Amino acid sequence: MGEQPTPLVQPSHGALAERMLRAVLPVALRVSLWVSPRPAALLVRRVFAAGGAKTAKSLDRHAPGDVIALVDERYGDEPDMLLDVYRPAAANAPLPLVLWVHGGGFVGGAKEELAGYFKLLAHDDYVVVAPRYSLAPDHHYPTPARQMTQALSYLMSKADRLLIDPDRIAVAGDSAGAHIAAQVATLATTPGYAGAVGFNPTITSAQLRGVVLACGPYDLGLARESIEAGSRFVQIVLWAYSGKRHFLDDPAAAAWSLTDNLTASFPPTLVTVGNADPLRPHSELLVDKLRAHGVTVEPVFYPDDHQPPLGHEYQFDLDADAGRLFLDRLREFLRHHLGAPHP
Repeated sequence: MGEQPTPLVQPSHGALAERMLRAVLPVALRVSLWVSPRPAALLVRRVFAAGGAKTAKSLDRHAPGDVIALVDERYGDEPDMLLDVYRPAAANAPLPLVLWVHGGGFVGGAKEELAGYFKLLAHDDYVVVAPRYSLAPDHHYPTPARQMTQALSYLMSKADRLLIDPDRIAVAGDSAGAHIAAQVATLATTPGYAGAVGFNPTITSAQLRGVVLACGPYDLGLARESIEAGSRFVQIVLWAYSGKRHFLDDPAAAAWSLTDNLTASFPPTLVTVGNADPLRPHSELLVDKLRAHGVTVEPVFYPDDHQPPLGHEYQFDLDADAGRLFLDRLREFLRHHLGAPHP
């Protein structure tokens, strides 16, 4: 193909944001990090938006045409509570639901950037829903997860109109969205977790048939290690998302670390991460913890020496073998756990 594909941010959200911060931040912005993460967080958002526009263009080339989209359905009263619904144009009966939460470091990203990917999944006889959620630094943890539970409540109330089978649900997400999706799944499966985050699940563990997590952060201890190793990006996004400079030392933050809040009731899970992704240790630890609880987990990992190196969000590059491989594994996982009829 003549045009080279561009991942969401090349080579990774974190790596590029780190370079941008070091290269273009003036002294005043560096000094501002002593009092507020806002200027840097908004710069990161701009970086992500530029990469997201390129990814949207790349994914649109692969999108099938026989999918309809219901755009900007309102699922709540807050300004950001909008979602897009994708389903096969020929659908005339309830289909399994895949709720996909977009990434963007909790400070950026947009549901529209992955529309081509969602159309590919919807083509396989699913209703794929892409919600918008409120971003940091104006909105703080755990607002996005709460909004996702409200989105699911809305979808259950509109299941007949939207052709959703409420008993066959998967939640999925990439990057920061993977953390949010995993938190929604934890709410539905871990007794007492709702009390720790301050809101209740809106679906049951029986309805939730599977979870798909791509390139996400899941563990506070590893986040602390990244900050101590000098990652200004991790410092910025966690400060912006939490609203607290010393978030990692706040006892209330313990619920953020999903690796410490799992049970054997967590749904079957598909986990992937690139071999060159700085968040790789999070996925590896999550898989170990899920296996220790006896949860069915399917990792799609790559050897350390895999060439070309696979950075953050590698899975959205469908012009590369690794991206196509993960899409095949994703389709197989959804078919097995949601029972959609398409081969």
